[in-house]
Amino acid sequence: MPELSRRRRLLVLAICCASIVVVVMDISIVNVALPDMRRDLDATVSGLQWTVDAYTLVLAGFLLVAGSAADRFGRRRVFRIGLVTFGLGSLLCGLAPDIGWLVAARALQAVGGTMLNPVAMAIVATTFPEPAERARAIGMFGSMSGLALALGPILGGALVDGLGWRAVFWVNVPIVAAALVCTTLFVPESRAARARRFDPVGQVLVVLVLGSLVYAIIESTALGWTSPVILGLLAVAALGTLGLLGYEARRADPLLELRLFRSVPFSSAILMALLALCGFAAFLFVTTLYLQNVRGMSALTAGLCLLPVGVLVLVLSPLTGRVVGRHGPRVPLVVAGTALALGGGASALLGPDTPLPAVLAVYLLFGVFLGTVNPPITNTAVSGMPGSMAGLAASVASAGRQTGTTLGVAIAGTILGSGPVFTDSARGVWWLVLALGAGVLVLALVSTGRRAAGTAGRAAAVFDRIG
Repeated sequence: MPELSRRRRLLVLAICCASIVVVVMDISIVNVALPDMRRDLDATVSGLQWTVDAYTLVLAGFLLVAGSAADRFGRRRVFRIGLVTFGLGSLLCGLAPDIGWLVAARALQAVGGTMLNPVAMAIVATTFPEPAERARAIGMFGSMSGLALALGPILGGALVDGLGWRAVFWVNVPIVAAALVCTTLFVPESRAARARRFDPVGQVLVVLVLGSLVYAIIESTALGWTSPVILGLLAVAALGTLGLLGYEARRADPLLELRLFRSVPFSSAILMALLALCGFAAFLFVTTLYLQNVRGMSALTAGLCLLPVGVLVLVLSPLTGRVVGRHGPRVPLVVAGTALALGGGASALLGPDTPLPAVLAVYLLFGVFLGTVNPPITNTAVSGMPGSMAGLAASVASAGRQTGTTLGVAIAGTILGSGPVFTDSARGVWWLVLALGAGVLVLALVSTGRRAAGTAGRAAAVFDRIG
């Protein structure tokens, strides 16, 4: 790829950041629209869960294969296909006449999203060849993810109150159209020097495991945990996991590179990504319903109540990146785990009549958490890995985040059931969030010691010998 001017490189970065913003924001922007969707489409709680999880489930299941397809067929080509697919899915979401249509359109949206998230990261990495500049660009790109997740409910609230819930999907269309034109004009084509081979069996097994597990969790409220359908789905998920582990270990170019998990920092980063985003997704799902259904707020007011989260993410993300660069990931991860645990515990004490300043103070804890968790997780995942494995390691971390988001919504909705939102069952969600924060805290300490670093070095040596 020819060397680009600094102005052109920054333009490419802006295009990639715009794509990640719409993809990630569509995870959280929908939450404030859920009460209106429920009334307009006569949806059940499980229908609302699927509205969120159909999107995140497809993202989690196909992130890895989308990245390898872009390496093989051309990153700009796959990126443009992703933009078109995402825009079409957004348009169909806005036209949905019932909840089934909406869920299907959300899945189509996510198919496009899988071609944007990891591919945009690869485009950024190849556009900035100088290491220091590349690190800054990737840091900027990564911070957009947390910011979009936090600001989604605020923008969503404004759109729902002003134009209706369908506007949260239609707003994507002009953004995607502009990004498509700019990509065609300014983003150069690039491919990997050696593209990893496709792994269709591994891909089917990943989707089978995630799909069966999420379906079982969501539908357990209606069918019961002892239902033959639920037990059968859990058995399929378990057998699929065993099959995935056995099959992937024998492939030369596996979809899921199991040897990466010999590194304690990498394994811990994936698990922390899953726990962290599971907790934050549960927080968003329950909080937006609580603010609107229990406290009677409008969608916009509910979104504005989450402004402290967005502000703290905006302030803390770049600071966290600098701390990680100078001192390592331990301190930010400890802060993130502690803040999530405290946020869960404090939320369990909130009631319908809790003074609003106290509610907003609790939400500050979740802002501290989200502002400090993403940069160190990515850093921990790729720490000590050779360059040939860094992209794959980052992609697996992204898949862990999406899997956590999917499970967070599924589990939170199942705990809530079909009854009133802010009851003892809702407090069960908050105790779960507290436990997830404690898990992040423990893993932060385990993954950042000398012994953990030694395992990362040994894992990297395996790939150095291979490559």
